[in-house]
Amino acid sequence: MSKLLPYFDKNKIEAGCDEAGRGCLAGPVVAAAVILPANFKNELLNDSKQLSESKRILLRPIIEKEAIAFAVSFVYEKEIDEINILNASFTAMHRAVDQLTTRPEALLIDGNRFNSYPSIPHNCIIKGDGKYLSIAAASILAKTYRDDYMEKIHEEFPMYGWKQNKGYPTKKHRQEIFHHGECKHHRKSFTLLPANQLSLFD
Repeated sequence: MSKLLPYFDKNKIEAGCDEAGRGCLAGPVVAAAVILPANFKNELLNDSKQLSESKRILLRPIIEKEAIAFAVSFVYEKEIDEINILNASFTAMHRAVDQLTTRPEALLIDGNRFNSYPSIPHNCIIKGDGKYLSIAAASILAKTYRDDYMEKIHEEFPMYGWKQNKGYPTKKHRQEIFHHGECKHHRKSFTLLPANQLSLFD
């Protein structure tokens, strides 16, 4: 049963914000912003990392249908390499907020750091996706949209196993980078092959 809180401040229109894919070696970082009704309830809704893929897929259309507003934004590899992954995560959240059809009065940010959004106050909440419904909803949208994208580019580069690893630095993913080299979807600013692990891939 979900024990997540419905709001941080009941007197404000709040958008929960979260991202997915920060620690990946390939693909975009994806952020979502979600404004839920004050009376929104769903017993399944939780931090996306605590849910099975099938439950995330089940929840996504419910969130999209019942949200007052939601938006998803992608920041791709080239921009990640130019501005670094932390700034790319914040940029993706800003762009998601930009797209909301209802302007929030406050932002609830998953994590401990954020670049302020112009004229909207924010609260950084560590492990916020396991504490607030709107952040949990944002985490599910960010994760499912990113997973869909990684499965799509898997068709073009099946050797990296993105359908399974979604671009995260698994041993198999790094083995395939070692054997096939990097491709256009890899983040060149990341350590794709740690020097101390190269012997594992021979």
